[in-house]
Amino acid sequence: MKVEKLQTTITLPENVSARLEVKEGSKILTIEGPKGSVSREFTHPLVNIVIDGNKITLEVENATKRHKTVLNTYQAHIKNMIKGVTEGFVYKLKICYSHFPMTVSIQKGELVVKNFYGEKYPRTLALPQDVDVKVNGDIIEVSGIDIEKVGNCATAIEQLTRITNRDRRIFQDGIFIIEKNGKSLI
Repeated sequence: MKVEKLQTTITLPENVSARLEVKEGSKILTIEGPKGSVSREFTHPLVNIVIDGNKITLEVENATKRHKTVLNTYQAHIKNMIKGVTEGFVYKLKICYSHFPMTVSIQKGELVVKNFYGEKYPRTLALPQDVDVKVNGDIIEVSGIDIEKVGNCATAIEQLTRITNRDRRIFQDGIFIIEKNGKSLI
């Protein structure tokens, strides 16, 4: 089933601007707002991105179901970029331990977890530049304007304390994501 032309329009808020660059078949969309700017590369050859003032229009000629899904995915990415430069994204993680009291700190751009299950050497994670990480007691707050970088950083922190070859019902120590953008996961 083919549709002649499919298009979607996204209206930008007052203090947000958009810029489009075309390089070797891919389109790089940059959205700037009060919190900063976010860039993303869109590579699908049949989806056209047109910026007209404060509107971004996504359009596809001779669209199929697959093109509609790509169009909706692009629309979701652009809306996340707009939300990031206006409000930002915040993930919260909780430090949990029952066997050995672990300490979590930030030193020279690295997250350091000491005494995890009584381990002799600390576990470390290099933090990305665009993401802000704060440790407040037993809560770690990861914030930034790019949802992918914030989510990947939170996941990497959670995976840092992943354990294997032990019963998860008994050994429940670790760092776990408890909140994504204000939505509680527990």
